[in-house]
Amino acid sequence: MQNIQVYYDMFENVIRSFGVDPVSCRGEQEGQWNLQKGSAPVWVDIYTVEDGTYGYIQIMSPIYELPEGNKEQILTEALEINHKLFGCGITKFNNWLYIKGIRELEDLSDKEITAMVNRVGNYADQYDDHFKNKFSLQGGGRM
Repeated sequence: MQNIQVYYDMFENVIRSFGVDPVSCRGEQEGQWNLQKGSAPVWVDIYTVEDGTYGYIQIMSPIYELPEGNKEQILTEALEINHKLFGCGITKFNNWLYIKGIRELEDLSDKEITAMVNRVGNYADQYDDHFKNKFSLQGGGRM
């Protein structure tokens, strides 16, 4: 695997291609960025695991905080939507649903990064509203 900085630079070039200053998007930790797609925050992490031999890019967006009640119906809805998604999926971590895509850094290209960011961002912007509108109106969510 190449030096991780190569992938940081590659990602920041993609951010620039969106007309956004990458420095303003940097997160608290090196290898983290925070973007916005419509109403959805999009978080990016580029990192290595183990001894640095393997690296990953993870792009995710929180789309809905699960309420106390009604979880079964919401999670069933998430699974049914998941079947329609391409290159990413809906995941649950703690009490939140996320749109998440992850890929190895090996052979990563600018084009793939752009597609991943757009895919996760577009789905998140669509489905955060979907879950809020559908389940908050049923009294199942806190807004």
